[in-house]
Amino acid sequence: MKNKTVIVIGGSKGLGSAICKKFLENEYIVINGSRSKPNINHKNFHSLKLDVRKEKNFLSFYKKVKKISKNIDVLINNTGISEWKSLENISNNFIYKLYETNVFYIFWSCKYALKLLKKNTSIINVSSIAGKRGSKNNSVYSSTKFAVNGITQSLAKELGNRAIRVNAICPVLVKTKGLISALKHKDSPAYKIGIDKFFRDFCKNNSATGKLPTEKDVTDLIIYLASDRNQSLTGQCINLDSGVFPQ
Repeated sequence: MKNKTVIVIGGSKGLGSAICKKFLENEYIVINGSRSKPNINHKNFHSLKLDVRKEKNFLSFYKKVKKISKNIDVLINNTGISEWKSLENISNNFIYKLYETNVFYIFWSCKYALKLLKKNTSIINVSSIAGKRGSKNNSVYSSTKFAVNGITQSLAKELGNRAIRVNAICPVLVKTKGLISALKHKDSPAYKIGIDKFFRDFCKNNSATGKLPTEKDVTDLIIYLASDRNQSLTGQCINLDSGVFPQ
């Protein structure tokens, strides 16, 4: 049986690296696109340099992808940065930085992958619970994730007749180095009380289960959405939040 191929945009560290490893465990050929190379050694793993902030970079990236695999079965758009900032401190540069890293690239990634995506394939965008509800000092980041969810729903309608499923996952506070770094900023909800207390209080006051989702929870859901077992889920932005925001 031929190995399926997955593209992971932003698979160099944190959740992205965990996604790459999960697909390797499931015998996929994994092609990562990121600015830095992840510490993954596997015969089915390939890493290509990619700066997602320029459309032209995706054109050259997918030309290189085609030399590795003629077709793509799964596309994961995982690149993103998080940063809390109060309204008084928001600048045009800050808005643009978050949008070009969290939103704009998804258009280019999907656009240039389209010729390689055949029938019964899947696009999965890594969004956030912040794309379902706003929170204090988080208007820019939250708006980028609302945008990701809108793109997901629209592309599901646009690409459905090509038998391409498009979904997003919306996790809450998965403990990655990127999130921990963001929580150290002065406008974050953890800045005054400390990161450990923030997580304890958040679980106590918001989580229905008293815990938060893990990287494994995220990667398990992604594997299902990418698999042939999923034939009906498309256009969905799925909360992975331990009951923080039931819908």
